[in-house]
Amino acid sequence: MKLDRFLEERQPGWTELGELLRAAGTKPERLGPERLRRLGALYRAAAADLAFARRAYPHDPVTRRLERLVIDGRQAVYADTGGRRSLRWFLARGYWQRVRERPWALGAALLFLFGPMVLAAVWAIDDPAAAIGVVPAEFQGAAEPGGGVGSLSAGEEAALSSQIFTNNIRVTFLAIAGGIFAGLGTAAVTIFNGGFIGAIVGLTIENGSSRELFRFILPHGVLELSCIAIAATAGLRIGWALVEPGTLTRGQSLRREARPAMELVLGTMPWLVLAGLVEGFVTGDLGLTGAIVVGGGLGAAYWGLVAWRGSPAASEPGAALGAEVGAHAGGGQRPGGRLEDARPGALEPVGDARAGG
Repeated sequence: MKLDRFLEERQPGWTELGELLRAAGTKPERLGPERLRRLGALYRAAAADLAFARRAYPHDPVTRRLERLVIDGRQAVYADTGGRRSLRWFLARGYWQRVRERPWALGAALLFLFGPMVLAAVWAIDDPAAAIGVVPAEFQGAAEPGGGVGSLSAGEEAALSSQIFTNNIRVTFLAIAGGIFAGLGTAAVTIFNGGFIGAIVGLTIENGSSRELFRFILPHGVLELSCIAIAATAGLRIGWALVEPGTLTRGQSLRREARPAMELVLGTMPWLVLAGLVEGFVTGDLGLTGAIVVGGGLGAAYWGLVAWRGSPAASEPGAALGAEVGAHAGGGQRPGGRLEDARPGALEPVGDARAGG
């Protein structure tokens, strides 16, 4: 089928689907029974059209537009409307699924944090006089030659510990709030925080006091940095909702991402508190080996839960509309399936789905 004919026959249905998605916003039930059924039929048709377009026109912009439309349609059709989940379910599975829900955002957040950290550490080792300038004044004492954490009294060590914890809480919330600036604020805060931590590490390696620094920061630092990365993930999700709203308005797209972002924040807070408790009651009593064991254990526990509990559930309850669509979508997408699974041979029934409604 030629592209012009394909667009002539299918474009009206895509337009209608987009209008229904805009009318539904984040609450498809507001459409009412008739338009909900119509939404399901149009979504099935668009999913089958996408399967065909990916084969016939893989590099055409129309395929990219259709992908965005089908993704937004899937969100409306298969969104979980089973009511509020329990707190226990959220802590056991829901939070971890949120962490893994947008791999690109999580990957970008980790890159923004640890990439500058490594680069700044290498720079500080090579040019310590310049690198000390990027370290905030309250932390410079920990990186100066002849000083460092090992030279602090118990009171000074406690004060530094409090400053570090307060800074990490501030960075966590700034990383989230920065998402409202199209994600640029989130990226800037995360990059700067990773950079100055890397500079401190590099300076202590250069002046020979790194052992004491690692003994001091490792027990709580791995978990705290993980929490900052998750907060940055939430901020990037908010930012991308404004940059690429799809078929929704930017306001609707922002509202749709606001809840998952806040769930990420709420689920991360207990882990940040745990890191603070370790910092306050455990850190000072450990040698380097103990610090590595505690810090590595907490980090492994956290990311192990992300990998284990964050995997998609075998069967998530969906909306009644989703079940209906899944049962009858001969050329569409099965509940929980991927867009790529739409059956290519189902192009011809698309017209019937559109004519139905």
